[in-house]
This record gives sequence, structure tokens and C-alpha cells, in this order.
Amino acid sequence: MPCPFCNAVSDAVVENEHAFSIRDRHPVSPGHSLIIPKKHVTTVFELPVEDYRGCFDLVRTVREHLEREHRPDGFNIGVNCGSVAGQTVAHAHVHLIPRYAGDVSKPRGGVRNVIPGKGDY
Repeated sequence: MPCPFCNAVSDAVVENEHAFSIRDRHPVSPGHSLIIPKKHVTTVFELPVEDYRGCFDLVRTVREHLEREHRPDGFNIGVNCGSVAGQTVAHAHVHLIPRYAGDVSKPRGGVRNVIPGKGDY
């Protein structure tokens, strides 16, 4: 099966030399975006330093676009590395998830909530 992200650059909302962004096809909030390296590797840990930096430079750029377009109250940045961590597409990518006041009843702990009961400490 071909990699769904290797051919998605044509759907790019924003891009730089090393990465591109698309809107998540199954968004958890309005504006949920993916930042995807142009180089095909399975996890961000396999990226050469310049591609890794390019991805996170693009995270900042996409954040600026989302600020203007959606006016979120905060953001979560997430990277799933490996199937046990929830990775479903074997091409490295970074989730940039806009957050809105009241979108969950208890936002404390943020990304710690990926493991039930660990967010409220």
C-alpha cells in the first residue's frame, strides 16, 4: 500500500524546503493540522537534523496561520512514534491541535491525558 503522506504534498496548506502541512482528515478540533517531513521516515527520531528543524519551523508558521484563521485559545503539539504510541501512518508527522476554551471539561495535564488518569496530578 502506498504511503498516504508521500503523495499529499499537492494538498499542502503551507510548506518549506523540508516539510509541508495539511489539515488532518479526522480533526479533533477546527484547524487540526499535520506537519509532514518531505523525506519518508517512520518517526521524527529518524530525521536528519535539518529536516527535524524544518518540521518544527513549520509548526510555528502553521500556528501563525491558525491563530489568524481560527483564533484558538491554546495548542497541543503531538508526535506518535510507533504503533504502541498510537502511530497509524508509518511516515513521521507532527500534530498541531488548536484548543478552545471549554472544548474539554478538564484540560489540566494536556498531553499527559493520553494515559488515562495521568493528566490530573
